[in-house]
This record gives sequence, structure tokens and C-alpha cells, in this order.
Amino acid sequence: MTVKAKKYLGQHFLTDERIAENIANALTEEGYHHVLEIGPGMGVLTKYLLKKKVKTTVLELDKESVAYLKDVFPIEQLHLNTTKENFEIIEGDFLKKEIQQLFKQEQVAIIGNFPYNISSQIVFKAIENRAYVPEFAGMFQKEVAKRIAEKEGSKVYGILSVLTQAFYDVEYLFTVPPSVFNPPPKVDSGVIRLIRKKDYSLPVDEKLFFRVVKTAFNQRRKMLRSSLKSFKLSDSLKEDPIFARRPEQLSVQEFILLTEKIANDAI
Repeated sequence: MTVKAKKYLGQHFLTDERIAENIANALTEEGYHHVLEIGPGMGVLTKYLLKKKVKTTVLELDKESVAYLKDVFPIEQLHLNTTKENFEIIEGDFLKKEIQQLFKQEQVAIIGNFPYNISSQIVFKAIENRAYVPEFAGMFQKEVAKRIAEKEGSKVYGILSVLTQAFYDVEYLFTVPPSVFNPPPKVDSGVIRLIRKKDYSLPVDEKLFFRVVKTAFNQRRKMLRSSLKSFKLSDSLKEDPIFARRPEQLSVQEFILLTEKIANDAI
């Protein structure tokens, strides 16, 4: 039995066992006892996750892939450390699942060869559920992976960079060529690892922080005093040197400082 890759699901099945093992090994196995693999497809990554001393749950939207996984990964044929208690296959859409309910508020690491068309949404959902997600590793379109890991001063540094790095330490691990996929995508892929910061709470209002970052980058070529007009800034605040800069010039910590200045200006 094989699974046909479906374009509408953005499926590109990884065929290189060495790369699959390297992705699985990107997880540190610290601070959690449960791993969630999103979009396992034909299980090339799953087999290496099952060698770890953690519970593994795979979440797959494609019915054909679910049937394949249940056929290929019966408990009695799995690794010696695997039991019915530490391996589960779930059919469903990650973006529609409630992580804290699905895993009963336990800490769970997320990993996967993510579909390009929803990869950013997967990251944003992980950020929203960061209290339950201490670690996150996986493969993205290289452009997206670079954007997540990029620092200020770069043209690709943006909303995804700032919001991810506000709560996670990000590391770009390695690049993967199209030739190791079936069917091969038209672009390179990149593997990154996110490790939640010890203090992942913000010293400013979180909703305001998100709004400031998103508003600033919606007009990224403009100075902040122009792009943030909707906040009705006072004339005195607009004279602050930080408002003469463009959003890609600000570090995460400077965006936090900017949010604090805007909050105090509204008082």
C-alpha cells in the first residue's frame, strides 16, 4: 500500500531516511514527555520519533495516510519501547484542534514536515499555545524558515520573526533540497528548532504588542510615526527617536519597549 501525494493538501513526502532521522534528532527531549507530529504522511519521520523515550501522537488530515499508518505501524511491529500507551494515530486538522484539551494541558513538543500552505498558521497556533509547547521543530519552505529565524536589519525580518522570537529561541539547522521529496517541490526547504524561553511572558500587554508589530509591518517601508498613526500617538511621543525608524530595524526587545511607550502614552 502506498499513498498518493495530494496537491490540495500540500503533500510532498520526504524519501531520505538520513534527513528524517536528523529532523527527529532536532528535538532535545527536555521538559516534556509527549511529541505531536503534524502531517506524518507515510511515516518516514514517525519511525525515528518512536525510538525516543517519549509518547508520540501523529495527527493526520488525509484519510488515505491515516489508513496507511494504521497498516504499517501496528503496535506489535514497532520499536521495543513502543506500547499502546505511548503511540497514537489521530485523524484531524491541527488548526482546528485545541491543544490544551487534546493533551490535557500537558507539555507537548511539536514536530513535522509541514505543508507549505499552512506552515505559518501552524507556527502562530504554537505561539498561541506556548504555555503547553516547550519545543517545536520541523521543515518549512526555506524562505519561511529563514524568515522565522531572521534577526532585525534584514528585508525578510517581519511579523513572523518578531512574534516567534518574543517567546522562543530560534535556530536554523539545515537546508533540504527538492530532490529528496516525492513529488519534489519547486523550492528548497529549511529545518528549524524553537525552544521556549525560560520566561515566555511579556512585560507589556500581549494583545497590544501583537497589534503594534502587525500594524508596523503592514507598512514596513514607512517610518513608525507614519505606520502607527492609528494608535493616535501624542505629538511629544512621535518626537521620540524610535518613531523615526522602520519596523525591520527594531529588535524584539525594542518592539517591547515601543509597546510600552505607546501604552504609557495612552494613560
